[in-house]
Amino acid sequence: MKKILCALVVLGSFGAIAQTKGDVEFGVNIGYNSSVVSVDTYSSENGDGLNIGFSTDYYFSDSWSIKGKLIYDQKGWNKGFYEERNFDPSTADMYYITNYNLNYLTIPVMANWHFGKKRNWYLNFGPYAGFLLNAKETQGKRDVTDNFNSTDFGIALGIGVKIPLNEKLKISFEYDAQSGISDVFENNQGATARNSRSSFNVGLNFMLK
Repeated sequence: MKKILCALVVLGSFGAIAQTKGDVEFGVNIGYNSSVVSVDTYSSENGDGLNIGFSTDYYFSDSWSIKGKLIYDQKGWNKGFYEERNFDPSTADMYYITNYNLNYLTIPVMANWHFGKKRNWYLNFGPYAGFLLNAKETQGKRDVTDNFNSTDFGIALGIGVKIPLNEKLKISFEYDAQSGISDVFENNQGATARNSRSSFNVGLNFMLK
């Protein structure tokens, strides 16, 4: 990991594409997700997934831009439990351990600060809204979408580096995190359960000039 970080620092120090006020940059990325659901101080076991994102960056100066994303976001957690209560006394309740896969369409809108000698590094932060596409548990292969809220709100944070390949094209490496503030479950009578996920992404960015 240290060698990878050192390599990114060295690569990020070479070359730059100067951004100026009014510039627009489009990007596409793919990444690995690690996600959990947390209740108070307890967090579930991590679930794995991926994200595929599209972004637009509008520059107000060489240091600041506003960044919007549209992300297909796989979240969820492992070793949760599924419980189905039957009101017929002759039929047993159903209970088992399972993994949960939740797929969202996530839209963050973030302030993006570009820093470093050549403004190749960036740090962004801002709110996001997630819209649930579907939810499934893997053991019984049941669709459990109706058990979850259709929207998820929270705060997004990311840091990364863009490495110029030519005058209009850059490759980016990014760490991205989301922390939910709304309840994952529909009609939850207990403590609030919140989504959290982190990801490592690689992408391409195209500057319009």
